[in-house]
Amino acid sequence: MSSTQPGSDSQPPHGTTEFPCNACGRMLKVPVAAIGKQAKCPQCGVVQEVPASAAGDIGTTAAQVDPPPAAVAEPGAGSAMGASPVSSALDSLNPSAPPAATSPQGAAGGPPAAHEAGPTAAPPPAAQASSGFNPLPKKPVQDSPMSLKGAMRETRHAGRDTATKQLFDRITDEVSKIYVGQDELVLGALVALFSNGHVLIESVPGLGKTLFVRTLGRILGCEFGRIQFTADLMPSDITGAPIFDMKEQEFRFRAGPVFTQLLLADEINRSPAKTHAALLEIMQEYRVTIDGTSHELERPFLVLATQNPIESEGTYNLPEAQLDRFMFKLFADYPEETEEADILRMHSSQEDVNARLEEDLQTITSPPEIMRVIRENADVRVDEKLIDYINKIVRLTRKWPQFHMGASPRAGIALMQGARTLAAFAGRDYAVPDDVVQIVLPALRHRVILTAEAEVEGHVVDSLLTELVRSVDVPRI
Repeated sequence: MSSTQPGSDSQPPHGTTEFPCNACGRMLKVPVAAIGKQAKCPQCGVVQEVPASAAGDIGTTAAQVDPPPAAVAEPGAGSAMGASPVSSALDSLNPSAPPAATSPQGAAGGPPAAHEAGPTAAPPPAAQASSGFNPLPKKPVQDSPMSLKGAMRETRHAGRDTATKQLFDRITDEVSKIYVGQDELVLGALVALFSNGHVLIESVPGLGKTLFVRTLGRILGCEFGRIQFTADLMPSDITGAPIFDMKEQEFRFRAGPVFTQLLLADEINRSPAKTHAALLEIMQEYRVTIDGTSHELERPFLVLATQNPIESEGTYNLPEAQLDRFMFKLFADYPEETEEADILRMHSSQEDVNARLEEDLQTITSPPEIMRVIRENADVRVDEKLIDYINKIVRLTRKWPQFHMGASPRAGIALMQGARTLAAFAGRDYAVPDDVVQIVLPALRHRVILTAEAEVEGHVVDSLLTELVRSVDVPRI
């Protein structure tokens, strides 16, 4: 970082001040609002008070200064002076995010400084042209790629008219005949299905999750099953168990409700960990082992598990091993005003839902065709730069100050598979950074754990992940 000497004609940037670290002499740049509060030097770790006399002492200009590392606030100091360590291309990808200098993430330590982030730190603007990194075009707020909500429209109107894209369009058209809105849920479930993944849905009751799964099963030609999780549910109630055949005088295996293709695990957090453990092998290996005998599940197999965010009485936290089995965690929110009016018109006539599913919907594909598309999606090209981009994001979650535990390598695999499927749905045979950015929150939000300090200070996982992704440069493919 370069600076001019005191007394020069240059004026400091509006609202910022610089002062030297008492221990190492490094120049630290913070907002003026931080004067009189505690700041931590990212280089030597010494905590000191921002001097009031520092304001205006050292003049700098934006053209002279490389993106400065943040003066990191000491956890618990109560200051909010963290600044984004890099000027990343994702500033334009997420225009609704607050400016880095006023981000509340700095209150608990902020993102790592540029020298601490290592390979994830952004090069100076002058070096970006030669390093192969280039910001992606800026998009409207309502189409922010940090969400699957804007991805649905882009997927429907982009790319070549391939067989996979045609199948995706036909599926979503059929779904819309019965199920209104919830684009993030629809697209996330389809991406998980065609990526051999599973989905955890968090939503309040009454948003049509069961109707959606039944609709999907009818359209895809797949079997539908449902398990209502309760506190007294046993593992054998899920997997099935041997029963004694009095006539044959031998034990026979009685298959449980898990032997289906689209499984709705309703209110999964109402059962203890012993019951959840029955799903671990099923979700990972697609088989059930009873008394040393393995029983294969018919493919494709998709678990859509739900949990209610507003009731905590009689619920259990899902174990980390169980959470990591889910490819995405999606939030189903209340519908918009026009969507809710469509729901009232469509479902208030007391018609039999079973009859409507049979009469209004067409079965447009089959399990063998779905498995063929899944195999074809594996051929979508992922550039080495994009692999490195995914790897940096996942590894950075393990170093982020507000995360007690970061994402596992399975998270990187989920990002790779999801990016391939999104690209195929858009009619492309290659993945781009946008495909990764659109699914990064659903793929990571349930795989990271906040520190105790971050929870006390009210930090939100999605906001921290957004700041993390913005700190990694987007490769030009």
